[in-house]
Amino acid sequence: MAFWRWGNAQAAHVVVCVHGLTRQGRDFDRLAQALVAQSPHPMQVICPDVVGRGRSDWLADPAGYQMAQYAADMLALLAQVQNQMDPEHPMSTLDWVGTSMGGLIGMVLAGQPGLPLPAPIRRLVLNDVGPAIAWSAVQRMQTYVGQYGQYRDLDEAAAALWALSTGFGPVPPDVWREMSAHMLRPGTDAALTLHYDPAIGVPVRALTPEAAAAGEAALWVLYDQIQAKTLLIRGQASDLLAPETAIAMTQRGPRAQLDTWPGFGHAPTLTGDAQIAVVAKFLLGD
Repeated sequence: MAFWRWGNAQAAHVVVCVHGLTRQGRDFDRLAQALVAQSPHPMQVICPDVVGRGRSDWLADPAGYQMAQYAADMLALLAQVQNQMDPEHPMSTLDWVGTSMGGLIGMVLAGQPGLPLPAPIRRLVLNDVGPAIAWSAVQRMQTYVGQYGQYRDLDEAAAALWALSTGFGPVPPDVWREMSAHMLRPGTDAALTLHYDPAIGVPVRALTPEAAAAGEAALWVLYDQIQAKTLLIRGQASDLLAPETAIAMTQRGPRAQLDTWPGFGHAPTLTGDAQIAVVAKFLLGD
């Protein structure tokens, strides 16, 4: 599994930023750089490419593209980060920023106190995701995940990606082009194609309402066990995180602080200055 590190590799304060279903770790370039720059103490920000995405390897069996695999990979990653640090100055503070799927992985890890994390997750940012995911959003994902072709150039690819991503809210064209460049790999005949394994769509399309309901029940159990101080960001027009789910998350478990963002759907990119400021204040404040 590939990952991107920003800041001081020996810093005891580690922030892990994990992307959404079809994205990759470079989505957090701007947020990571801002956190490192604004932190009053040394910090490292780790932005993995979840298996099957970006620079990470693809799984031989598509059935492995599941939450249990992703959570296990993150435990291995954090153990590796810890092993690279000075044993006399180990990881002391661990924070998590998760967009959509990355937030679900964060809930799985933060909601199981017995897991071998180098440090407990202290602060958890859930970017437009909760234990309950609207079935209509799942159906939307089933129509496009893994269904992609080739593009003549970066501009054509960026336009195609934007057609699927308007819920991300306002993103300046130059920033979107930069983000899109990290979503691509060489195709055939000098064309470009998307970076991720099309097979990640197999378990998504296999999901049924019954299986989704069972997963939701399990996630609520985990959510109720979270001890981390939690910030829940919701795009006001989100089709994935329902308002009633967001409200419930403020009333149980870690009683998340809810910040609803007008002009955004699923899910804010956390690239704009105002978006970054909200996350930085939560992670770097008292």
